[in-house]
This record gives sequence, structure tokens and C-alpha cells, in this order.
Amino acid sequence: MEIKILGTGCPKCKRLEAVAREAVEEAGVEATFTKVQDMDGIMAYDVMSTPGLVIDEAVKSSGRIPRKEEIVEWIRAV
Repeated sequence: MEIKILGTGCPKCKRLEAVAREAVEEAGVEATFTKVQDMDGIMAYDVMSTPGLVIDEAVKSSGRIPRKEEIVEWIRAV
């Protein structure tokens, strides 16, 4: 599983990464994390606001930090 954090490295982006890592641990899966920080890379996902969360190339959220429980559900649905 690949999880991408879309954002320029702001505090919200860092918080999203921390919550996503907690969710991966809780779900008991292995995942690689990638930070997409350049604007061209972020825009490739058609995300208008950051932070963004992409799981296996599917945009799951943008412009907010989802609850850990939401991310766990998304991970288990993959």
C-alpha cells in the first residue's frame, strides 16, 4: 500500500502524516509513505487545498485532517 501526503510541509501536513501513520499501525498493514511537496505534483491529483491524503493513487481527502478512524476505514477498504 502506498500513502501519499500532499502538501508543502506545513504543520497540518505534518499532522496528517502522523495521523495516517497511526492509522496504518492500527490497521495492521504495511505501507510506504511519500511526501508530495511540489505544486506540480500536488496539482496532478486535482487537489485544490492541502493537506491531501492519497491511498493507492485514490484521493481520499483534501483541505482537512481526517480522523484516524476514517483513515483506518479507508485503508481496510483497499
